[in-house]
Amino acid sequence: MVVRKTERLGRNEMSVTVYIPTPFRKLAGNQTHVKTAGETVGEVLDTLGAQFPSLKHMIYDENDEIPGHINVYVNNQEIHSLQGKETPVKDGDEMAVIPAIAGGQVGALTPDQVERYSRHIIMPQVGSSGQRKLMEAKVLIIGAGGLGGPAALYLALAGVGTIGIVEFDTVDLSNLQRQVLHQNADVGKRKTESAKETLNAYNPDVNVVLHETPITSDNAMEIIPQYDIVVNGADNFTTRYLVNDAAYFAGKTLVDGSILLFDGQATVFVPSQGCYRCLFPAPPPPGMVPSCAEAGVLGALTGVMGSIQAIETIKQILGIGESLVSRLLIVDALGMEFRVVKLRRDPQCPLCGDNPTVTELIDYEGFCGAPFPGEHVIGAQS
Repeated sequence: MVVRKTERLGRNEMSVTVYIPTPFRKLAGNQTHVKTAGETVGEVLDTLGAQFPSLKHMIYDENDEIPGHINVYVNNQEIHSLQGKETPVKDGDEMAVIPAIAGGQVGALTPDQVERYSRHIIMPQVGSSGQRKLMEAKVLIIGAGGLGGPAALYLALAGVGTIGIVEFDTVDLSNLQRQVLHQNADVGKRKTESAKETLNAYNPDVNVVLHETPITSDNAMEIIPQYDIVVNGADNFTTRYLVNDAAYFAGKTLVDGSILLFDGQATVFVPSQGCYRCLFPAPPPPGMVPSCAEAGVLGALTGVMGSIQAIETIKQILGIGESLVSRLLIVDALGMEFRVVKLRRDPQCPLCGDNPTVTELIDYEGFCGAPFPGEHVIGAQS
C-alpha cells in the first residue's frame, strides 16, 4: 500500500504540511513540520509513513487504521467530522497528528482545545506540551484597568488556566477610554465582575479567581503565594512597591509595567536578579509625578504595554526567548521609539541587596511619602 501511494506522488502533486507533536519528533528526524504530498488524508499519512517507517507504526495499528488514541486534524478540523482518511486535501493545507498524552494536571488536549489553540500548537516554541504548560499556569493580575485589562485578556486567550484579579474599584465612564475589559453597560459595576464576564466570554475554560479587595500588607502574603507569576498593573506607587516586595518575599517572578501620557516602561523581575527597588530605591514624594487622572494617558498605549506584559508572562511560563529580565523597555509612543537599557541587581538595594534593611512588608503609605533622592520615574498609573 505504501509503495503504491508513494509511486503516485509526482512533482506536481499537492504539498501538505504535517505538524509532528513532541512525542513523535524523534521518529521524524526531530522535525516539527514535515512537508509531504497526497490527495487525501490517507495518502498523506501513507507518504509520511514511507518517509519515516517508525512513525508509521505509531499512527497506524496492525490493520492500517488510525487508533483511537490518535486524532488527525486538517486545518484544525478533526477528520472524523469530515470523511476520515478519505478527506480530500489541497495544496497548502495543514494537518496535525495529535496523540493522547498522560501526565500533569492537564491531560490530552480536547479537539476543541486543539482547534482553539492551533496557532500556538503549530509553533515549535509552544507545541502541545507548551500549551499544556499555559493551561496549568496560575497568573495574578494586579488591577483590572488599563494595563491589567489587556494583559489579562491576552493571557486568557492564550489559555492560561488560572487568572487571579486583584481589584476593588467600580467601572467609571472615564475608564472606557482605555480599559478593554469593561463596556458601557458595565458602568457602576464592580471591575472584578466585569472582568470575569469578559474573560470567560472569550474563553470559558479559564478559571478566573476574584480578589475583591485592595492588596495590602495584611493580605499580600496570602494572595501572591497562590500564583506562579505576578503581573503588576498597579495605578499608584504605594501598591507598586508593596507588590514588588511581596513578590520578592514569596519568590515569585514579577512582570512590571507602567504608563503616563505617551510613555511606557516594562521589565521583568526575578527574585535572584534584582527588583523594582534596584531600579528606583524610593518613590517620588506626593505630587512630584502627576497621575493619569491629572496628566492623562493615551488609551492605545495601555494596550501596547499590557500586551507586552502578557508576552513576557507567556515567555516566562514556557521558558523561551530572551525576556526583559535585567532589561528595561522604554516606549516613547509620541516619537514611536523603543529602547532597551540594561538593569542590574543593586548590592545596596534595601530589599534584595547584600545587607537588606527591608525584611518584611512595611507601612507603605508612610514609605511613599519618604524623601525622594531625585531619580526619575514614570507615573505608575493605568
